[in-house]
Amino acid sequence: MLRKIAFLATACLAISACQDQASGGQGGTRSEIRIVGSSTVFPFAKAVSEQFSINGSHSSPILESTGTGGGMSLFCAGVGADTPDIENASRRIKASELELCESNGVTDVVEVQIGIDGIAVAQANDGTAFSLTPVQIYRAIAERPFGKENSAKNWSDIDPSLPKFPISVYGPPSTSGTRDALTELIMEVGCVTDPATKALKDSNKTEFEAICHEIRADGAYVDAGENDNLIVQKLKANPNSVGIFGYSFLEENLDSVRGIPVSGVNPTYEAIASGNYPGARPLYIYVKKQHIGVIPGLKDYVQEFLTAGARDGYLVKAGLIAAPDDVREKMAGVVQNMTPLAISDLK
Repeated sequence: MLRKIAFLATACLAISACQDQASGGQGGTRSEIRIVGSSTVFPFAKAVSEQFSINGSHSSPILESTGTGGGMSLFCAGVGADTPDIENASRRIKASELELCESNGVTDVVEVQIGIDGIAVAQANDGTAFSLTPVQIYRAIAERPFGKENSAKNWSDIDPSLPKFPISVYGPPSTSGTRDALTELIMEVGCVTDPATKALKDSNKTEFEAICHEIRADGAYVDAGENDNLIVQKLKANPNSVGIFGYSFLEENLDSVRGIPVSGVNPTYEAIASGNYPGARPLYIYVKKQHIGVIPGLKDYVQEFLTAGARDGYLVKAGLIAAPDDVREKMAGVVQNMTPLAISDLK
């Protein structure tokens, strides 16, 4: 109990105001950085963790792939040794999540964009080659495309020019930031091609999101969990299936899978970095400023992550796409000063 109070007292001294957490059920001190969150960011965080432990005297961080949404719940649960220090995220934190953090005493959350990723649509190298558009993907996997029951069984049911084999798509679960990006950057883009559905965004947002974001549950779309490597294995086993995951997993498995062009653009580093490929998205880590100076090496780890994501950094060689220079310059200042994110920045 004394060790627990010592940890929390130190955390409280690090900020101007801190809620009294001493009786809040937190655990004792620890020397390892604890990280949760996105399966897409996980391999990058793992690479940074390995280099971080090699570079200095710090313990290797503890990483857990929980999905962005699941990680946010853990990260925002409170301040203390039993809560994570960093949340990996393949989408930006929501205002509601930041409000949850603040309601639980996590009052200083630092947002760091560590690079860019793309929502890669892929197939096995030995599968029948074809290309897709956002509206075709939407019509294939939406529960109610344009408000009507989805009766499409084969890709050719959507468009006669597409292959006549069953729609079988392996993709991320609802807890994943990749799923959020899929619905917002691909499905919604296809959905709003219909003027009547697009008009719902202003008149009936709940119905709009139900029509544009809900994914069919009849087996045509298979939730593959937080293990993106499993999707790659499924594609190899079924060459006529389609997979949806982060670009880095495509980059790592080009010996067995290839990208499917979306709107005529292949998911490549250059296409995603330039914004030409549909589905490009920023990747983030979120840091508890209240744990800086309490958990050994926490700020150093964040700095290592930022450095590793430079154009010539080792994360780029691992599949991360470097953020533009102006973003990296801004993030360098954020990390140096550990500038907290405000809810107003998200609205």
